[in-house]
Amino acid sequence: MNFKLIQNIAVSLLLARWRQTLVAAIGVTFSITMFITLLSFMSGLNDLLDGLILNRTPHVRLYKEIKASDFQPIDIQSKKTKQYNFIRSIKPKSERLEIQNSAAIIKNLKSDSRVLGVAPKVTAQVFYNVGVIEITGVINGIDPEAENKLFFFNDYVTEGNFMDLKNIPNSIILGKGAAEKMLAQVGDVVQITSSKGERLSLKVVGFFQSGLQDIDNVQSYASISTTQKLLGESNNYITDLQVKLNDILMAPDVAKEYQRIYEIQAIDIQTANSQFETGSSVRSLISYAVGVTLLIVAGFGIYNILNMMIYEKMDSIAILKAIGFSGKDVNRIFILIALSIGVFGGFLGLLGGFGLSAIIDQIPFNTNSLPTVKTYPINYNPKYYMIGTVFAIITTYLAGYFPSRKASKIDPVIIIRGK
Repeated sequence: MNFKLIQNIAVSLLLARWRQTLVAAIGVTFSITMFITLLSFMSGLNDLLDGLILNRTPHVRLYKEIKASDFQPIDIQSKKTKQYNFIRSIKPKSERLEIQNSAAIIKNLKSDSRVLGVAPKVTAQVFYNVGVIEITGVINGIDPEAENKLFFFNDYVTEGNFMDLKNIPNSIILGKGAAEKMLAQVGDVVQITSSKGERLSLKVVGFFQSGLQDIDNVQSYASISTTQKLLGESNNYITDLQVKLNDILMAPDVAKEYQRIYEIQAIDIQTANSQFETGSSVRSLISYAVGVTLLIVAGFGIYNILNMMIYEKMDSIAILKAIGFSGKDVNRIFILIALSIGVFGGFLGLLGGFGLSAIIDQIPFNTNSLPTVKTYPINYNPKYYMIGTVFAIITTYLAGYFPSRKASKIDPVIIIRGK
């Protein structure tokens, strides 16, 4: 049968019930709009939360962990005898946390083509002294320029200039939570005591806020030289080497390789943040599930409308078949109706999804825990628009296919006799 004729008949049926057609199209439009907006927002939120962790986490961290020896002297003594040794209260080895020969390791790491950059760090357990009260904390001794280049340190400094750590001797950037506990302001001098009992006065040059309260309550930053002075160590004392790679997916293999070569502990970013990545995956899965559910609900709406149209147009369908239209022709008419609703509603849904996402993206987002985030995060990934389009077409096709089969099997003789 001529396709143009089938198309004209489908348009006539659509216009004959234009209110129901409009309701079905609005249902598809709403579903696609919410599907795209929901995924764009949740994906942007995941990117934001990932950034809070991943931007501040090295792809590979090299450090020294003090552990008990795997082989005890008694094991060597009785290796050739048939006996078992049960040893309790094994003490860790008497070693320093310092990475030996760190300068040579840094030089080798920087020459590795897979490495984007290396940032040394000195970690010190300290007490913040507030009168007679001592608050437990951690000071990270960093190279401000390297830290900012690799881990966007400046984005998390909410007050002050991060380069003051380098330019001002004996200075510190306090975690926001720690500063609030001490009622400290920029320009104040705070007393810091190391775990060895060494006390040092440091000038507050800024505040740091990561958005993770547990970190901000204890963690602060100083220069490497200031931290070494606090610990009473020499200028080659380094406890951590933070490595950022050109390809984050290489981190697990590179960590194992570095651990074998340099004979120190190494942990990759995937292992260190496995629970966090699981949370992001679950949020994305829930977003997809809700979005697909909306599309399926819209499909059922189209299915019901076409079913009603078939019952009301039984006589018209019978006449079409009586004058020569085959069951396949009738089938094509109703599938064309369903696809027309899906394409029209889907197109408006794409525009609506983009527009609503753009509006949300401009809404001010102000929170004390995330001061560096100014707007709601939206991810304008074209993938979501493609998925929405495909699902709209598939859902509406299936919604039209089953009613069209019923229409194609109508016996015109029975319908005409019944009239």
